[in-house]
Amino acid sequence: MPISRIFLGLAVVAGVIACGEREAPVDEAYDAAIEAVADANAHEQDEAGPDESLHEFFERIEEERRKDNPQAMARALAGSEREEEYLGRLNIPSVEREKAELDMARRHREELRAFEHLDLEKQDRLSVDILAWQLDQKLRGEAFMWHDFPVNQLMAIHNMLPGFMTGQHPLRNERDIDFYMDRLDQFPEAFQGTVDIVEHRVEQGIMPPRFAVEKTIRDSLAFIDGPASENPLVTEILDRVQREDVVSDDRLESLETELAEAVGRSVVPAYRSLIDYLESLLDKAESNDGVWRLPEGDAYYRWLLRGHTTTDMGPDEIHELGLSEVERISAEMDEILCARDYCEGSVGERMAALNAEERFLFEDSDEGREQILEAYREIVAEIEQGLDDWFHDGPTADIEVRRVPEYREATAFGAYYMRPDPDGSRPGIFFANLRSVDEHPRFGLRTLAYHESIPGHHLQITRMQAMEDVPEFRRTISLHAHAEGWALYAEYLAWEMGFHEDPYDNLGRLQAELFRAVRLVVDTGMHHRRWSRERAIDYMQSITGMPMSDVVAEIERYLVIPGQACAFKVGMIRMLAMRERARDALGDDFDIRDFHRVILDNGAMPLELLDRVVDDWLEEELRA
Repeated sequence: MPISRIFLGLAVVAGVIACGEREAPVDEAYDAAIEAVADANAHEQDEAGPDESLHEFFERIEEERRKDNPQAMARALAGSEREEEYLGRLNIPSVEREKAELDMARRHREELRAFEHLDLEKQDRLSVDILAWQLDQKLRGEAFMWHDFPVNQLMAIHNMLPGFMTGQHPLRNERDIDFYMDRLDQFPEAFQGTVDIVEHRVEQGIMPPRFAVEKTIRDSLAFIDGPASENPLVTEILDRVQREDVVSDDRLESLETELAEAVGRSVVPAYRSLIDYLESLLDKAESNDGVWRLPEGDAYYRWLLRGHTTTDMGPDEIHELGLSEVERISAEMDEILCARDYCEGSVGERMAALNAEERFLFEDSDEGREQILEAYREIVAEIEQGLDDWFHDGPTADIEVRRVPEYREATAFGAYYMRPDPDGSRPGIFFANLRSVDEHPRFGLRTLAYHESIPGHHLQITRMQAMEDVPEFRRTISLHAHAEGWALYAEYLAWEMGFHEDPYDNLGRLQAELFRAVRLVVDTGMHHRRWSRERAIDYMQSITGMPMSDVVAEIERYLVIPGQACAFKVGMIRMLAMRERARDALGDDFDIRDFHRVILDNGAMPLELLDRVVDDWLEEELRA
């Protein structure tokens, strides 16, 4: 092992042990270690150079990252001879695997240093810098590797694995059905692995919020309630098989029985083992407070904010930004409301009253919910035809609007987007959560559709997937400040494009932006300023006027995914600042289509690097 690798590991560990009361001890220790390693390696790199090309390095580390992730590996190898090695396997969580991932990140970061001193083409330099940022961020958080909540009500094995199985496991032939059965039989091992990694965290003093434990138990019980033949792992696959006509008539006759037996044999016992373990935690899970309650909780939250916002903004700065934006947006909404004779009470109270008016609501029925989905489809189709003056290129894949599966509705996001398969076998999907029609008033439909589909996530992600001559991680990378910042910018852009002509639609847009500003306040409030869950709920509901069911789901989301909600507004503000900088520099030569191409067609990256990309583009334009 090279001495530099040993030194880096020791230096980071030493920084953690000696942290004391310093504000950002892990960052400082890591940065010092990085500098020392760079000094130690510089002469050797200048003399020898790397043993492999940069693109060989990217391909190798991508393979190494996926080798213990058969679900991702199968998707990456779709259509190749090696695909079948992984199609019948699930990811199995373990403490050892998580430790190995950190060790691998440390090794990859050291190996990447061999390329940092080379004279590289622009996109190769950007690839190196993006990967370096990702790896540095992961290694800065070594002291917090057990601080997250692998089991929570939103995104955990009990609801994510069924979603993967029914929505992403390929069904092209009978062989894929066999692989599906193999994966069902691995549920017990995957669920036991999840219990193991949660228990390891509990031993470190990392306990999930009580509501997260309670709601995971509730949803897990609901998922296995009733006959196995009626479980979504049976019914949704039967629907897909019949719709896509991929099995023989003889196999189809026996398939329901085969699936139901596998669910009874493997899936139900796996869920019961998770439920039993979580019930044993209830006596210990007493708190619904933010991460300040965890060991080194304040430092952990600062690290999370850096990762999610890709900036060095601290929690107090973000909190104050949120309060300022709440005041600005509320004033805009007040002006529109008063112009329509809604002048009494707070903005939140008036929006809540609007939300209750019958003219803005769909019928609370299956028919009404289908009308909501159809309205979203019409909005998406309309704006897709209006991109030409604003973008050089549109999305590279189709998009569908679907309902969030009913078994996930209670605790799932209000809406979310699933990216398409790069091979074209599955479109992008905008999922709308229809648990309550109150959460989809007519004046809010446009903004939500623009965020999740076009010009938001669907346009951004498919443009990223279409990038050429870049390593695979550049086409799949997820950085919230870029992705969510763009989607919130897209809401504003759609208004600029003329798609909010109705003043009430514009109110819906502003309410959605206000909601993102409130997020800055409540996220930092709960995790840094020690607000209670109840105080955050009251604040969000009073300011936005959103339905209480939506507010509770959102606040509980921020408690189990700290910091992520801050990425939206921070990213949007930075992108708007970049656009104004470009407009000021180029004057009459500014073309918004060119700006959007720069933001989208270079893929996702930290905001500090995106600023550099924009500046480089401006410099080239001014020289031309």
